[in-house]
Amino acid sequence: MRRFLVGNAPCSWGTLEFDGTGGEQIPFGRMLDELAASGYTGTELGDWGYMPTEPALLGNELARRGLALLGAFVPVALKDSSALAEGVARAVRTARLLAAVATSPAPYLVLADQNGTVPRRTERAGRIKPEDGLSAREWATFATGAETVARAVKEEAGLRTVFHHHCAGYVETHQEIATLLDRTSRDLLGLVFDTGHYTYGYQGADVLAGLEQFKERVWYIHLKDCHPGISRQARSEGWDYFSALRHGVFCELGKGSVDFVGVLRRLGEWNYQGYMLVEQDVLPGMGSPKESALRNRGYLSSIEQHFLRPE
Repeated sequence: MRRFLVGNAPCSWGTLEFDGTGGEQIPFGRMLDELAASGYTGTELGDWGYMPTEPALLGNELARRGLALLGAFVPVALKDSSALAEGVARAVRTARLLAAVATSPAPYLVLADQNGTVPRRTERAGRIKPEDGLSAREWATFATGAETVARAVKEEAGLRTVFHHHCAGYVETHQEIATLLDRTSRDLLGLVFDTGHYTYGYQGADVLAGLEQFKERVWYIHLKDCHPGISRQARSEGWDYFSALRHGVFCELGKGSVDFVGVLRRLGEWNYQGYMLVEQDVLPGMGSPKESALRNRGYLSSIEQHFLRPE
């Protein structure tokens, strides 16, 4: 049997990359303790400075809990060429830390747009129209910037970069994902396919069809669910991205519309060897993270036979 590798992330405990989300942050030690106790064997880094940034200290915190570091999310305003140099520097700094504590499989630098900072994209998340997107010139700047980050990470830290399509950013819809991949090198930039963001990203999303279309670029998987009733209400009432988050649009696994049985079956057919990272984006103070993490892991255990086929 191939191994079923499942991690979770600080965002499931309310540690998000957005400024001004409020609430008291759960200390990283408690988060890691609860993550490991819930049956996960890997984590992402979270915001820079949330966990230790000195390699020996970080490595010790992970090792004593038996956890692998799977990646780190680095947002960069890729539409703005003047922000690129600073974004590259942050990405390289983060990638060097990842490389210093890397185990197997190797972690990824998870690159994303500076999500949640452009008012129109934030207001229209989940119902983006073509006119809300980038122009041809802006796409050229965006794609060149993504490749520049990925090249620097590879040269300076020896790690690969995956792009995270994300609601409230400029790569949200199916077509926007396809455009970015068409404009970037398959040798430099992969895709982290996020089932929840793909589902909420536009009406009529088909996760299995998306996985199949992008499979040559899918290097990493984020497992996230999307509540159909909340997403419909968000679209009909015109909620912005953060309002949808507060209402729980990204619900516990198995309680939304994502076909996780189909996802696991498809990944099993591909002989996918990497980690799958559970994410249930919550704002600080929402819900009971450990209990949700336990239920999410239990749900995956109940369906993992669709992935675990004899070699």
